Amino acid sequence: MSKILVIGPGIETRGGITSVIKAHSETTSWDKWNCVWISSYIDKSAFHKIIYFIRGYVKFLFHLPGTSLVHIHFSEPMSAYRKLFFFETARLFRIKILVHFHAFSPETTINGAHQKVYKKIFNKADSTIALSSFWKDKIADFTNSSRQINILYNPCLTIEDRKEAKSKYILFAGTLNARKGYADLIKAFSLISAKFPEWKLIFAGNGEIEKAKILARSLNIIDQVEFVGWVSGNIKDTLFRQASIFCLPSYAEGFPMAVLDAWAYGLPVITTPVGGLPDILDDGKNGLIFEPGDLNTLSQHMETLIQNIHLRSKLERESLILAEDVFHLNVIDKDLDIIYSNIIT
Repeated sequence: MSKILVIGPGIETRGGITSVIKAHSETTSWDKWNCVWISSYIDKSAFHKIIYFIRGYVKFLFHLPGTSLVHIHFSEPMSAYRKLFFFETARLFRIKILVHFHAFSPETTINGAHQKVYKKIFNKADSTIALSSFWKDKIADFTNSSRQINILYNPCLTIEDRKEAKSKYILFAGTLNARKGYADLIKAFSLISAKFPEWKLIFAGNGEIEKAKILARSLNIIDQVEFVGWVSGNIKDTLFRQASIFCLPSYAEGFPMAVLDAWAYGLPVITTPVGGLPDILDDGKNGLIFEPGDLNTLSQHMETLIQNIHLRSKLERESLILAEDVFHLNVIDKDLDIIYSNIIT
C-alpha cells in the first residue's frame, strides 16, 4: 500500500501553503494515498521554530519506511533550505520526490541570491508542481530541464450557503506589507472617499497595521478604514460574507489564496495581473484589473463597482463560476491524484 509524506508548515501556521495542504487533507486522494502531514515550520519564536522542526524531522524519519513519495511544499529561501533536510533524506533512501513551488516572486527565489538551492531542488526532484503557466514557464527556463512540470491551481473553499446581507465595505485580506500593496489601496480609496462617506475599507491581516493607520490618518480617512487583524473561523467567514467588493493590489504572488477565498464567497474582485492570476482573469468579465501601483485606475475601479450594482452582480456570478468549476476542490483533487499516479506507478 502506498504512503505519501506531505511536508509543509504546521496546521496552526498562518498562510497560503497551510490553507492548501489543509484543503488537500479533506479530499479522497488524501485517504487513497495514505497521506501523512509532516509539519516543518510554525510562526512562533525562534526557539519554538527549532523545536518544531526537529519534531517534524523525527516524525518524518519514523514514517519514512514504506513511503512511496515525499511531497514537499516550499516557497521563499528559508523555506527551501528547511526542506533540504527532508529532500536529501528522501534521496538517500531513493524515495521519489514531488516538489510544490509556492513562491510569490522570481526575484527573491529563482532569480535571487539563492539560485543554487532552487536549481538543486528542481533538477533532482522527480516531478514539480507549479501554481500557474507563468510559474511553469519560469521554472522551465530556470532549470533548462526536461523533467515534468505540472500545473496545479490552489483550490477554493467550499461555501455551502452564501446568502448574507451585504455591507458597504471593500475587503482586503492578507499580510499588510509592501508586496501586498495595502498602502496603494488606502491612497486610492482616499481619492474617492469623500464621494462615498458611507463606504469604508476593512483590512483583515497582520503586519504593518500601525504604519497603515498613520497613512490613513494623514489622508483624513481614518474613520473610513478599519483594521481587524488576522482573522479565521467565524470572524473571517462573516467578513467575507458581508463584504461588497474584494481588493488585492499585490505587486507579486504565487496564486493568492485571498482571491480564491473571494471567488468562493462570490465577491467581485479588483486585483493586479501578477503570478498565476493572468491565467484566469479577463478584465471586465470576471474581475477588474489594474497594474501594480496604478492608483488612478484602482480608484476608478472602486468607484465603478460602488456605483454599478449591475456590474457587481455580473462579477459575483463569474466568481462563483470559477469557484465551482476550475478551482473546485474536487477538480483540483482529481488533478493531484493523476500527478501522484504518474509519479508512483
